[in-house]
Amino acid sequence: MATIKNIKVDAKWAGNMLIELKARDLVQYVDQPEASGGTNKGMTPLEYVLGAMTSCIITIGLIIAKQKRLNIKGLSASAEGEIDYDVLMGKADKPRAGFYKIKVNVKVDADMSKEEKEKFLKEIESRCPVADNLLNPTQVEVVLEE
Repeated sequence: MATIKNIKVDAKWAGNMLIELKARDLVQYVDQPEASGGTNKGMTPLEYVLGAMTSCIITIGLIIAKQKRLNIKGLSASAEGEIDYDVLMGKADKPRAGFYKIKVNVKVDADMSKEEKEKFLKEIESRCPVADNLLNPTQVEVVLEE
């Protein structure tokens, strides 16, 4: 039987372009760079998407390493995404509002062959829920709350 968990984040506007996020007992901020009208107090929503992707890859990699007793000395990732800002800014309605390409570079510091590292990375990718959400359609329902 599946183990279903509900994960919740609350967000509220905190003035200017600043948004306060609360998850569990943690608070984070989303903002825009000063050049975009923000105060640069947090990453942008798009940077959070890339941060979610890279940190999920590392987290899942650490889980797999622990489960398989792999001696991982280091694990890091960086991501870049390409997006058409015209849709985001309301200047166009195509091709889409989101990233149309994301590239993630992962470094695995371990006594493993290149083939073993590639197999490890494939398993990480197959188990990463953030990658899954980006690769596959997910039902999203945006509802007005009164």
